[in-house]
Amino acid sequence: MKRAVKTDIPKHGRPFEWGIVADGTLYTAAAPMKADGTLETGNIRKQITLALSNLAKVLKSAGGTMADVTQTMLYVTDRSYIDPITEVWAKAFPKPYPNRATVVVNEIGLKGVGLVVLVTACIGSGRTKPRPVRKTARKTTRRTTRRR
Repeated sequence: MKRAVKTDIPKHGRPFEWGIVADGTLYTAAAPMKADGTLETGNIRKQITLALSNLAKVLKSAGGTMADVTQTMLYVTDRSYIDPITEVWAKAFPKPYPNRATVVVNEIGLKGVGLVVLVTACIGSGRTKPRPVRKTARKTTRRTTRRR
């Protein structure tokens, strides 16, 4: 079973969800989308800070945290972005850090954006609150012993 994660992060007119949870795993892509629906296209540190902030929002909406991220794929449009991104990254994620691969590409698909991060996180069932424990009547069986 899969479900969409509802967030307040605006979409940019494309048919997608910011996060999907299936069998306790969150699949998401983090991009530097501002609250007003525009993209952060400035300094790469601003872009990664905003993208990771959006990631944290998706994780929280799905019932997880940055500590639940297990694997990432970082796409950047310039090799020189890797070190500044890594500095911000190290502060955003707790240890042990998620596994990360980095790929340098010509463009992202979002005009002026220099990065996008694909993320997989293990968040259990994806509930934001644990289910209440239901008290059920305990079945008791009476054992009878026959004497001979």
